[in-house]
Amino acid sequence: MERLNLSENEWRKRLSPEQFNVLREAGTERAFSGRYNDNKADGVYRCAACQLDLFDSADKYDSGSGWPSFSQAIEPDRVSDHTDVSHGMTRTETRCARCDSHMGHVFPDGPPPTGRRYCMNSVSLEFRPRG
Repeated sequence: MERLNLSENEWRKRLSPEQFNVLREAGTERAFSGRYNDNKADGVYRCAACQLDLFDSADKYDSGSGWPSFSQAIEPDRVSDHTDVSHGMTRTETRCARCDSHMGHVFPDGPPPTGRRYCMNSVSLEFRPRG
């Protein structure tokens, strides 16, 4: 996969201030505030920064966390995991594999068969209905 590397200035032009904060500065949106938390439509969720398809609605579930949650990525190589020790805890950050944008975090308490909960920020995603 070809990587997308833009300067900070180019990202600021391309993204809204809220998107820049989450995607490029690893910010987070408030729980239950994101537009996709309750979305039940059939389709694909892609990176809001580079439009790489990341998650399928078939793998989305209501985790009760307040953020859109998925049991797996469309393909394992679409996201990358990184250790995050911010806020006094150790978590696994999830980034887009193409543009290295912060998407959210993944936890080992998801449903079978993966046991993973990709807890993503709505602002980091764009939803494309299927068809």
